[in-house]
Amino acid sequence: MSEAGASPERVAKLLARVGLCSRRDAERWIAAGRVSVDGQVLTTPAVTVTAANDVRVDGVPLPGSERARLWRYHKPAGLITTHRDEKGRPTVFDALPKELPRVISVGRLDLNSEGLLLLTNDGGLARRLELPATGWLRRYKVRVHGEVDPDRLAALEKGITIDGVAYGSIHAILERLQGSNAWIALALREGKNREVRRVLEHLGLPVTRLIRLSFGPFQLGNLARGDVAELPKKVLAEQLGKVGSTADADRRR
Repeated sequence: MSEAGASPERVAKLLARVGLCSRRDAERWIAAGRVSVDGQVLTTPAVTVTAANDVRVDGVPLPGSERARLWRYHKPAGLITTHRDEKGRPTVFDALPKELPRVISVGRLDLNSEGLLLLTNDGGLARRLELPATGWLRRYKVRVHGEVDPDRLAALEKGITIDGVAYGSIHAILERLQGSNAWIALALREGKNREVRRVLEHLGLPVTRLIRLSFGPFQLGNLARGDVAELPKKVLAEQLGKVGSTADADRRR
């Protein structure tokens, strides 16, 4: 293990950090008897390890822990953000270039959504960027069908509760009309499951296209559909120093 593993940590967290799997998958692997520590097969994920322990999966030692890396990916519609799909649908990870190391996504975009999806080889980094406390703004361009009431969009700034689920402040403005459709620019910080679709459908505006333009300081830009671009080490270090802090550049925009 690397120096990053010198402090005690849960074994499932370690497997995620070195990029083998998500923490949830690690817990499944442990339940299946695939993980051992110092020659003893684990039966519970409630085990703490350090760099001094010999942790193995299927009898194979863990790979050396790489530095945390982050990629921008322009997700096309029609791909599901999961490593395995019970329905056999094509996944984001099936479509990625084979030369990429094993990566996990920072949050998700649903099957019919497209645009910026962040990918990382580090499970700890993914969770850090997803934390509500991070508060990074996510910007979207959304096409809806129906007649848009600008006042109802503006009211979303105060938050809204739908079927008992409270959604935080959403900044939404009408950008342009296109026949019976309209394009809305939308920004939010929470990013609950299918939040954009549920909120707009509650306003009588079914979403026909949803594109994520940015996640915090990271922009989709002119990245072509299906392409992947790694963020330079310097840029990643600069931005991660702002995660969760009042110095977050995105909060000042």
